Amino acid sequence: MRKLFAIENVYVLLASCVAIWLLFAGEFIGVADNGDFLRMMGSAGLNYYDASESYEDRFFGYAHAYFAYDHFFRGFYPSTQFIVVTIARFIGKLFNGSAFDVRILGGIYAALLIAAGYLIIKYNKTKSVTTAVVLALLMLLVFSDIGYLAYFNSLFGEPVSFVFLLLTIGLGLLLTKQEEPSRRTLALFFAAILFLVCSKTQNAPIGVGFALLGLRYAWLKEDKSWRKLAIILSAVTFLASVVMYAAAPKDFKHINMYQTVFFGILNQSPDVEGDLKDLGLPSRLSVLAGTNYFQGDTAIKQNDPSLKAEFYDRISHMDVLLFYLKHPARLISKMEYAAENGMSIRPYYLGSFEKSEGKPSGAIAYSYSTWSEFKRHHMPNALWFIAVVYGLYFAVAVFEWLRRYDKRSRISAELLILLGLTGIFSFLIPILGDGQADMGKHLFLFNVVFDMMLVAGVVWLVYQMVCLASMRSSRIV
Repeated sequence: MRKLFAIENVYVLLASCVAIWLLFAGEFIGVADNGDFLRMMGSAGLNYYDASESYEDRFFGYAHAYFAYDHFFRGFYPSTQFIVVTIARFIGKLFNGSAFDVRILGGIYAALLIAAGYLIIKYNKTKSVTTAVVLALLMLLVFSDIGYLAYFNSLFGEPVSFVFLLLTIGLGLLLTKQEEPSRRTLALFFAAILFLVCSKTQNAPIGVGFALLGLRYAWLKEDKSWRKLAIILSAVTFLASVVMYAAAPKDFKHINMYQTVFFGILNQSPDVEGDLKDLGLPSRLSVLAGTNYFQGDTAIKQNDPSLKAEFYDRISHMDVLLFYLKHPARLISKMEYAAENGMSIRPYYLGSFEKSEGKPSGAIAYSYSTWSEFKRHHMPNALWFIAVVYGLYFAVAVFEWLRRYDKRSRISAELLILLGLTGIFSFLIPILGDGQADMGKHLFLFNVVFDMMLVAGVVWLVYQMVCLASMRSSRIV
């Protein structure tokens, strides 16, 4: 009976109730399509349910619960999201052959989220009941927020990054806590990493860090077969990161590069022609400064054949990185812009409800939104605040690494350090890879990492206070 009411089990019960309430009971809550659904629908054999639906009803204003079944691979977008959506599609067809209910996909994501929360709480709750309760409450408050869960009832790729990052951390910490780490847990750990890294092209670079950390896990056991498996899985993770980046469709790369240069570097530039010269690009492209790829009134069309030789074939992300290294003030300016748009978990320009609910176009659901609304309205959206949080987080993580000499504790600290580094990459990659386009949405993974860091920091602080109080009481006795 005591085990039944263990804190991690209570969390599972409460988190399940919140997910059922928000995603499956009452009015449908999701996130409206901004055009990104097409990538996954073409791959996973889905289509819009109402072929005659107007543009205004299909995009931005209203979410959709049902999608039509169609042929697989009408296009292909490389992403592990394809696996999750395809599983949901097959389950959906068993229950309803005429339409796919996206809530089946939402249920899969919810189950993965709750499993991750269970692992994190069960294997990191320490002997302090107070600390364990705080951890469980924060997991429930922060990561079951509607800002995160509304994405589950959609075809966006963000939920894959979200749930598999949490699973990666949960499984990674579990391996360091098991008396005899199992190969199955190790395989699940790397599977979660691969789902995270290969969910979106912008996640590909973080796979390199996890591949290197994977080599540290190889030395958790004095077992040659264990080490061999960990090294092989680390190599697979590294290779997957490279392939994921290289496999991005050419059109997708062109869009990102256009946004990075014209809607990023040259957007409000004090010297457009000078910047073009530094980038090795012709000055005639100055007329495109401040424009985005999807704009219709540009002086030179985005798919104009001349741009292939003069722009797309002459510029790379390395050129962009070198430009910002030569102009650090410009990079800081873009980082400040990102920080201003980086504290919103959800895209507020995309509606939450179906049109049949009778709500205005673009209406947003605010049930169970305490955390997302607190971040949006009260947390400083400034670069200095982000820098302070990161500075404190890394200081504590390094302190914990230095004061512990056993291998397991140090690997745990390294995993949490890598979590912070993942947040830094997630903050910089949209700047280097997509300019200022849809910055809030592109900073989703940064938001997840930032929230995880805050939760870890608060739990660490509570644990230190509990330990200090315990020491004082023992002295008095």
